[in-house]
Amino acid sequence: MERTMGALAAHNHRRPVVALVCALVLSVVGLLSARHLSLNANLVSLLPDSFESVQAIHSLEERFGAQGWVVVVGEDADPAQLQRFADDVAPKLEALPGIRYVEITRPSSFFRSHALYFLSPEDLKEVERRIDARLTWERQRANPLFVSLDDAPAPSLDFSDIEKKYDGGAVTRLSSHPSDYYLDPSARRVVVLAKPETSSADLTFSRNIVGEVQAVLKQQDLAKYGPGFHTEITGSFQKKMDQQAQITRDVAVSSTVATVLVLLYLVLHFRSALSVGLVLAPVGAGLAWTYGLVAVAYGQVNLLTAFLGAILGGLGVEHGIHLLGRYLALRGEGRSSEEATREAFTHTGGAALVSALVAALTFFVLGTSQLRAFREFGVIAGVGMLVLILAYVVVLPAVLGLVSRWGWRPRASSTETTEAPLGRVITHRRGLLTVVSVLVVAGLLTQLPRLRFDYDIGSLQDQRLDSFVLDRAVNQLIGYSQVPLVVLTNSRGEEAAVVQQLQARKQQRGADSTVDFVAALASIVPDRQLEKQAILKDIGKLLKGVPEGQLTPQQRQQLAELRGQVEAKPFTEADLPSSVRQQFEGRGGPGTGFVLVYPSADQSDGQAMRRLAKEVRGVVLPDGRAAVVAGEAMVQADIFDTVAHEAPFILLGSTLTVLLAMWVTLGGLRTALLCLMPTVVSLFAVLGLMPLLHMEFNYLNILVIPVLIGTTVDAGVHLITRLASPSSDFVRVYSETGKAICGGLLTSAVGFGALLLADHPGLNSIGALANVGFGMNLLIMLVTFPALLLVLSERKRRHRAVSTRPRGEHLMREGQGPQRPTPSH
Repeated sequence: MERTMGALAAHNHRRPVVALVCALVLSVVGLLSARHLSLNANLVSLLPDSFESVQAIHSLEERFGAQGWVVVVGEDADPAQLQRFADDVAPKLEALPGIRYVEITRPSSFFRSHALYFLSPEDLKEVERRIDARLTWERQRANPLFVSLDDAPAPSLDFSDIEKKYDGGAVTRLSSHPSDYYLDPSARRVVVLAKPETSSADLTFSRNIVGEVQAVLKQQDLAKYGPGFHTEITGSFQKKMDQQAQITRDVAVSSTVATVLVLLYLVLHFRSALSVGLVLAPVGAGLAWTYGLVAVAYGQVNLLTAFLGAILGGLGVEHGIHLLGRYLALRGEGRSSEEATREAFTHTGGAALVSALVAALTFFVLGTSQLRAFREFGVIAGVGMLVLILAYVVVLPAVLGLVSRWGWRPRASSTETTEAPLGRVITHRRGLLTVVSVLVVAGLLTQLPRLRFDYDIGSLQDQRLDSFVLDRAVNQLIGYSQVPLVVLTNSRGEEAAVVQQLQARKQQRGADSTVDFVAALASIVPDRQLEKQAILKDIGKLLKGVPEGQLTPQQRQQLAELRGQVEAKPFTEADLPSSVRQQFEGRGGPGTGFVLVYPSADQSDGQAMRRLAKEVRGVVLPDGRAAVVAGEAMVQADIFDTVAHEAPFILLGSTLTVLLAMWVTLGGLRTALLCLMPTVVSLFAVLGLMPLLHMEFNYLNILVIPVLIGTTVDAGVHLITRLASPSSDFVRVYSETGKAICGGLLTSAVGFGALLLADHPGLNSIGALANVGFGMNLLIMLVTFPALLLVLSERKRRHRAVSTRPRGEHLMREGQGPQRPTPSH
């Protein structure tokens, strides 16, 4: 492989025009393909379509339509004006072609007036009995001829034990708010809920529908609702748009900053504008080729692969630093340009190829993940690493050949290797540095039990965005989640069975349940209403005899409400308020069935969503089939479970793949283990350092571990292969290779470090953890590993000296005196 790389580089050096034309054509084709790439930040797209939760989401969208709302919030006005605004804007929003319906009022009044129909006939009979007993007792006490033979207390009219039986039910939760509007007088805020036709996953539709809502609001004379009145938009659709805009902005900023920082470092490293161009030209070509392939294979980038340009750029520049640095050193020794090119690509290029293959294999192991974001990241990064090496073999020798024809020669300052003072320090203090390093790493390992995993979904979605903050306030105002889980059913019988099972599970789990309440038309329209109506008429007759003069004002108000409730008529689905009925009607109309499961836990709590998924999954329909449960919470739970299941296998697979690849390419297990040792030690040191830095793993930054395994191992490869030469001088090799290693790790860190500028917390955590990893690896590669190599080589020399020493001399040193040598000696 080394000879082939050297020969190919020399060929391109001799025929630079052909090589550069081929590279240019491929780059143009790649850029033309890549211009159609789009960003998909949808949470559902992180999982493959084969997952049950993803299939359920698609079924839900077909039958139910969009989940979530476009939420219009009116703020800073008195309650009367807030209600007026809601009444004015609702019909205009409902007239939009992409809006199915609009909600501005709660069903509280309807359910309060019909509350007694949701009691069982037996409980209604008990209510009637208690009222009758109390009235009998009151009449007896009012009779002057009545003489009580005991001091028994008055029969209780406390119905809390009956009410408790129905607490937590859908009707109780839907009727618990005193206001009919979604209004908070203290916050001076009103909410208008608009239900779109299409899912928020369709970003084009989301932009259009939110734009249409904004246009309606701009047409309103908002000043008539008060001097400070204003509107905001939140909900699932606005949140998706804001998240998309944030990630797009983060990509632009991070890539720009990474490019600028790499340029600055290369200028400081080579102190030559041409050298900077020589390093960056292959990187630019390789990225154009890579993203052209991405456009053909995937057509879009996700939350992670959107940033691969900055990451691959930093990793690619590392190869350029090693290759060009070796070329310049060889030119300083008097080699011709073609000879220096052949030699640099034969040995340093061979090491670069080994490291690229190892990194690519590590990424490909990550590409076996079922999580689409990880899989695409692994595949694209692995292909990108190989493409970048190809770009360097094609472009760099050709450009070197071209500029050498034009008479360019490196300046003497760029070809001279300055002796690094640290090399002399390591040589003289190798034992002390090794012992100190061992103690430091051992101390860090004691912190491993404190390592934690952050289950907050905030690593996948930035909860600090204005629309996310306002959305949480809206949830509190409404009193329950805007985005419930949906169980798909086909009949009222199936709805009733699902509701019964879920309520039984909720009751069984008690305070540990993650379900707030369950709602379905089968549970909202009670049965046996005619039987209950007859009991209510009897209760109504009793209530007419209650002496109001003896009641307090509060009791008289309760009596009036109770008299209204017993006079309520039976009702059907058609009599339900439209705000309730529409929630259970899919695109096929009232015939389709849905059971809404409202979570009690925060949907950004990953652990709670995993418990919720376990609580609602496995519900059995009357025919024995498992019910389909759909919702983003189910997708989140699958993402969490997938990462938790795959992480150990990916970590082990990455390590074994790297070791096997290095064993094959370097020709020996001992050499492979030696090259891998700095990476393994630095990783364990990073894991121990994380608790001290208050850093935690999350569902995004955990991919940094296999990435670090694949991208930091090349430093050990370069150092070991250079020191393998019998005539190598440690200080000289350390000074030359250490400078390249330092530059390579720094530019790699820049690629990931650009994510530190991202506003997205998950991407920010990737940048932070990667830079801690690169920093630790740099420290071990520049201090610990060279000192250990010197200690090991010194022990090896002593062992050889003892084994080759004459036997008599060996025995004399052991104090046994000389012996006469024999012929065999």
